[in-house]
Amino acid sequence: MNSVDTEIWITQAEYAKKLRPMLPNQAFLPDPSKIWILLINVAILILGWGIANYLDRWNWYFLWLYLPLSLIMGNSVTVLLFSTHNLLHSSTIKNPLLRWVISLLGLTMLWMPPTLWKAVHNREHHNKTNSWHDPDRSYLYQQPKNWGKWIQNLFTPSAEVNPFFLIIGMGHAWGVYTFRNLTSVLLFNNSLTEYPPAAFQVNSRERRAIALEVLAIIGIHIGILSYLHFHPIKLLLSYFIPIWIGHGGAMFYIYTNHILCRMTSINDPLINSLSLRVPKIFDLLHLNFSCHTEHHVFPGMNSDYYPLVQELLQAEYPDRYNLLDARKAWDLLLQTPRHYKDENTFTDWQGKNAIACPLSARNM
Repeated sequence: MNSVDTEIWITQAEYAKKLRPMLPNQAFLPDPSKIWILLINVAILILGWGIANYLDRWNWYFLWLYLPLSLIMGNSVTVLLFSTHNLLHSSTIKNPLLRWVISLLGLTMLWMPPTLWKAVHNREHHNKTNSWHDPDRSYLYQQPKNWGKWIQNLFTPSAEVNPFFLIIGMGHAWGVYTFRNLTSVLLFNNSLTEYPPAAFQVNSRERRAIALEVLAIIGIHIGILSYLHFHPIKLLLSYFIPIWIGHGGAMFYIYTNHILCRMTSINDPLINSLSLRVPKIFDLLHLNFSCHTEHHVFPGMNSDYYPLVQELLQAEYPDRYNLLDARKAWDLLLQTPRHYKDENTFTDWQGKNAIACPLSARNM
């Protein structure tokens, strides 16, 4: 296997500068079709709730027939995250009010205020990917053992995770992620909060917007629950199960995006990010979200062109580029500890078991 010296960092801007002339101009144009994908999946959820409103009239032995729709609705929750993620990286919608309304609709089932998403994801994560200051990274072993770190240790796939808590965590880890970032900026906003992996600040205008968006999201959820008459079966099949499936589907990708990679002080997306090989149907459904390194090289690109970027990365940087089958990536997550002992070493909660980042063998 070939090797390179990863201390010779290549920044995101350098990758983009080299690859941009090899890509068609249309790859960087706004793509209105992504808005329709978002709205179609909102419509799927509304249709599902409309059908669920009649579940109290079904004989109990027919209720299982709703489960395929629960699965479809769950996939829609996942797609809403990915499509809104793409929307907020692009200039497809130029009208600020329309952009805000559609992004709020897209992120409501994720309980994520769009202003917070732009801060935590676009600004913090993309500029500081898998570094000390990235709020999306895994916790360091040296960080305090607070509730945020304890929950990650309990839920996140690792060599020590209990299978029961891993299953529970797949549906709830996204909520924990949102809660810790949301409370950090709304209650403290001083970059000193210790329960996120890395705290950050927002300005006063953003903070007010986040608070108002939270109230709007709560109002929408209360409206959904009221429409379903707080009926336990209706809520289980059309609200809770789709949310658990949707959040779990998103977390499958998110877990593999960076936490198998080494930390980097310079934002080198080929070293600190990972792309997956998944069946084509999932790339079609999930807007090529498996091409995550590609996204970090060109955040605002039309996601339809990420496979082309992948081909270029494989040709131009074969010794730096991380690409794994989804099953292999998941197996590696379950074979390694989940806390960083240093930038290139994982360790467990007790700090006893130290393992080199599994992708380093090809990146060093």
